[in-house]
Amino acid sequence: MSGIVIVSRRDFLKAGIVLGGGLIIGVHLPGGTAAGMEPPRETFAPDAFIRIGTDDSVTVIVNKSEMGQGVYTALPMIVAEELEVDPATIRVEAAPVTPPYNHAEWGIQATGGSTSVRSEWDRLARAGATARMMLVAAAAETWKVKPGQCRAEKGFVLHQASGRRLSYGKLAERAARLKPPAEVQLKSPKDYSVIGRPVKRLDTPAKVDGTALFGLDVAIPGMLTAVVARPPVFGAKAMKIHHDKAEKVPGVKRVIPIDAGVAVIAESFPAAVKGRETLEIEWNEGPLAGLDSGRQRDEYAEMAKRPGAVAARRGDPDAALKQAVKRIDAVYELPYLAHAPLEPLNCVARVEPGRCDIWTGTQMQTGDRNAAAKITGLPPEKITLRTMFLGGGFGRRAVPDSHFVREAVQASKAMGKPVKVVWTRDDDIHGGWYRPTFHNELSAGLDAAGMPVAWKHRIVCQSIAIGTPFEKGMVKNGVDDTSVEGAADSPYAVPNFLCDYHMAPAGVPVLWWRSVGHSATAFVKESFIDELAHLAGKDPYQYRRQLLGKHPRLVGALDLATEKAGWGKALPEGRGRGIAVHESFGSIVAQVAEVSVGAKGEIRVHRVVCAVDCGRFVNPGIIEAQMESGIAFGLSAALHGAITFKNGRVEQSNYHDYPIIRMNEMPRVETHIVRNGEKPGGIGEPGVPPVAPAVANALFALTGARLRTLPMTPERVLAATGKT
Repeated sequence: MSGIVIVSRRDFLKAGIVLGGGLIIGVHLPGGTAAGMEPPRETFAPDAFIRIGTDDSVTVIVNKSEMGQGVYTALPMIVAEELEVDPATIRVEAAPVTPPYNHAEWGIQATGGSTSVRSEWDRLARAGATARMMLVAAAAETWKVKPGQCRAEKGFVLHQASGRRLSYGKLAERAARLKPPAEVQLKSPKDYSVIGRPVKRLDTPAKVDGTALFGLDVAIPGMLTAVVARPPVFGAKAMKIHHDKAEKVPGVKRVIPIDAGVAVIAESFPAAVKGRETLEIEWNEGPLAGLDSGRQRDEYAEMAKRPGAVAARRGDPDAALKQAVKRIDAVYELPYLAHAPLEPLNCVARVEPGRCDIWTGTQMQTGDRNAAAKITGLPPEKITLRTMFLGGGFGRRAVPDSHFVREAVQASKAMGKPVKVVWTRDDDIHGGWYRPTFHNELSAGLDAAGMPVAWKHRIVCQSIAIGTPFEKGMVKNGVDDTSVEGAADSPYAVPNFLCDYHMAPAGVPVLWWRSVGHSATAFVKESFIDELAHLAGKDPYQYRRQLLGKHPRLVGALDLATEKAGWGKALPEGRGRGIAVHESFGSIVAQVAEVSVGAKGEIRVHRVVCAVDCGRFVNPGIIEAQMESGIAFGLSAALHGAITFKNGRVEQSNYHDYPIIRMNEMPRVETHIVRNGEKPGGIGEPGVPPVAPAVANALFALTGARLRTLPMTPERVLAATGKT
C-alpha cells in the first residue's frame, strides 16, 4: 500500500534514525542549479528525494504541492521507472522548505506554471538511477561478483547466474556507504515499463478514506480560530473599530487589527463568524470607492485609442491595412475572474519563543516561510512550514505577498497561541487576487486570396507582476509578459503584425489564474482567426492549417482533433461545431466543441474533442484528467464567470452568483494524446485556453452570432441572435 505523509524537516531526520539509516539519495544537477540553491555537501544528506529503509520501504519526497493535478503520482513514477520498483508501493512525503527542494529553475520552492513534471524529470530520474546503481553495486559487493552480472527488478537485486536475490531494504545500509557513481546511465524510453502507462493515483486511497489532510483539517491542541473583517473596498482603511459587542459574543477571545483588516479570534469558527457579524467598523474607503465596472470598461476603451508599449512588431501593419482588399475591426472583452477553489484559503500558525510552525496548503512555500520570518523576527530556519493537500489552487495559493499565511502568523503572535485563520466562501469571492479584466482591440486586413496581410492587437489590462518580486523578470519596456502571452507570439503567418499593450491602473488585486494570460489571449486570437476565415469564405480548420505551415506540431494537434471529431461530417439538427488551437506552457492543445442553444439562450456544450501534444509524458491517465479538469474550468468562465464592481464593491459573493458548471452542464470529453519524443510540456493549465473560443466559434457556426464578450450568458446569446 502506498501512503501520503506530511512531515517536517525535524520529522524527516527522526525517520532516518528510526529506519536505521538506510539509503538516502539527493541529486545536484550541474549547470541546472537555481539561484540560491546550494548543492548538498554530501550526496547522502537529510534533504533528499529518495529514502529506502531497511524495512524495504521506498519513500519519495515531493517538492511540489498536490492540488489535484497528480504530482504525488507523476513524480514518484519517474523515480519508480529508474529505481525499478512498483509505483504502487511508494510512500510520498511533502518536502520541507529547504534549498535542495527549490524549483530547479526558479530558485524558490513553489508550484505553478505547469512546470512540476518538466522541471523535475531529469533530477528525479537521476536520483532513481543513482539509487538503483548503488543498490546493484552493494549487492555485487555482498556476493563478490561484478555489478554487470546483477540487475534490479521490482525492489530486488538479482544475480542472474546463481539466482540469488536481495531486497533493497537488505542492501540499503551497505549501499549508503558506497561512493555514488560518477556517471549515471538512464533508461532508454523504449525500455520504460512505468512511464507512459496509466498508473492509478497514489493519493486516491487517502482521499477516499478521509486520511488525506487538507489545510482545513488541521487541528492542534489549544488552537483558536479566526476570521477577518476585510475592507469592503480594495484599499480601504479601518479608521475606528467598535468591538465591544463582538467581544461579548460567547467564545470570542479577542478582536485585533492586522494588516488584512480586523481579526476576530474565538474558540470556534461559528463564534468567530458571529463575532465578526457584530463588529462595527468605520472605513475610509479610499480612491476605489467609486469603482464601477461600466465606467472601468469605458476607461479601458479610451486608453486603447492611443498606441501602447510594443510587445511584438514585424513589417508595417498600418500600411498593409490600407492596401488590404478586406478589413475587419473587433473589440473583445473579458471580465475579472475569481479562482473559487473548493477549499477556501486557510492557515494554521503557532508562534512560540524561538520557533514558528505553519500548516497550510500553499503553492509558494519559500515566500510564505520568509514572510513568517519577517513577522516573527526569527531566522528562516526556525520556521517550519508543512504543506498540506490543497483543495484546489489554480494560482490562488501562489500569492507574492503571502497574505493568508501572514494573517495566521500575526494572529498567533498576538495571542501567544496557535490560530487557524479561515476564509469563508464570501471572503474568497470578495477577496480579490483575480484574473485581470481585459480590453482588446483588433484590426486585420485580407488580400485578394483571403489571406491575412496585417494583424493589429492592442491589449489593455492590469499587470500581475508589477510591485511583486517577479516584476524584474516579467515586466520589460512597460510590457507585462503575462498580459500578452499567447498574443504577442501568435504562430499565424501574418507578414505585418503588431501587438501593443497598455498597463491599466492598479488597485484591484490581480493574480495568475489557471493558464494566466493565455486564458484571455487564446479566446481573442482563436475567435478572431475564425472571423478572418469566415470573412475569407474558407473552412476555419483549413484556414488555420494554411497559416501554421512553420509549426508542424500545431498542425499535428489540429489534424488529430478534427479527425477524431469528424470535422466536416454532418451534425444532428440544431448543433454547431467550432475549433481552436493554442500553445501554452510548452504544450499544444486543439479542441473541437459541439454546441446547441436552448430556447432561453443557454449554450449547451455536448462534446469536446481534445488533442494534446505535451511531448514526452509520464501518465496518460493524469493527462486525460487534467484536460477534463481544464475544460470544466474554462467552460465555467466561458459560460458563467464574471466579477463585477458597483460603488467599489464586488457584486458576487458565492457559487449562486459566481457559478461553476454543474454536472449536467459538463460535456463528454474525448482526449487524444500526440505521441512523440519532444521535451515534456506542462499539462495542468493548457487545457483551459482553447475551450472558450472553440465554443464561441461553434456558436457562430450554428447561429451566425459572434460573441466577443465573456461570459457567453443567455442574455448575450439572445441579444446576438436577435431573439427575445
